[in-house]
Amino acid sequence: MEIKWVEDFLSVVETLNFSRSAKLRNVTQPAFGRRIRSLETWLGAELFDRSSYPCTLTQAGESFVPIAKEMLNQSMQARLVLRGQLAGAQSAVRLAMPHTLLLTVFPKLLSEIEKSIGAISTTVMAGNVHDAVMALVERNCDLLLCYDHRQQGIALDTERYDVLSLGKEPLRPYVKTLPNGLPKYVLPGAPNDPQPFLSYSPYSSLSRIVEKALHSSPRQVHLFRRFETDLAEGLKSMAVEGHGIAWLPASAVAREIAEGKLTLAIAPTDSEALEQGLWCDEMDIRVYRRLDGANPDIDRIWNYLKAEHG
Repeated sequence: MEIKWVEDFLSVVETLNFSRSAKLRNVTQPAFGRRIRSLETWLGAELFDRSSYPCTLTQAGESFVPIAKEMLNQSMQARLVLRGQLAGAQSAVRLAMPHTLLLTVFPKLLSEIEKSIGAISTTVMAGNVHDAVMALVERNCDLLLCYDHRQQGIALDTERYDVLSLGKEPLRPYVKTLPNGLPKYVLPGAPNDPQPFLSYSPYSSLSRIVEKALHSSPRQVHLFRRFETDLAEGLKSMAVEGHGIAWLPASAVAREIAEGKLTLAIAPTDSEALEQGLWCDEMDIRVYRRLDGANPDIDRIWNYLKAEHG
């Protein structure tokens, strides 16, 4: 991904006009359109609804706006730090986490922390779980926030790293809610009527958790893989539009559930599946830090988290 794609995206967010943004960005409209498409391909989701005029943001686009702004802010800070123009930037608390946690858990967690210890400067590196773990191991971040699961655990040496559990996160199958309040598709499906499956990419940690939940279920499911991406936000947008069933963290769909856009992909009459939580799973939300090295800001954050969640 190129940073100019993010700048292009934010330009269209402001103008809602591809032609005008192309002129402002001093690029031809066809080239500008290709750059936006390249960004959408990289993210695995459409960011704009081009069927209306002016164009509008899709749900994925709305979710990406704060991430895009943070990405630009981080790139600018990095440039200023390297040029020695941003005093104190080096003292920011550096965190690494998956995109899903950045969008759902982290904003509320940061508010909670700052209410107790005061405002702090933070820099977040969002990516996949492997990259986030490596950021901690290679000392490119101070705190690691991630999901942990019995099928996808984080193997860090307890003599070198400390860990706290911040709570549980349900992982459930969600689908578009029909006007009558029923799910558009329901599990388990049938051999002659498999249900459309919105899947995580195979290298995603959530993919392995979902596959295990499906294979270990006492009732076999019948699905066909309709769409695949490594971003939960992309799967959520597809589910909201009615393209299939997506396994999503509960915190990621709280608003859509409240607004009646998404519901569990289980028939209300299937009491056995609802009571036993079939095809559902649960993850642990954990935060890690290195044990060596003194940092007063990290110590204050850790002591607060330990008192509240430890």
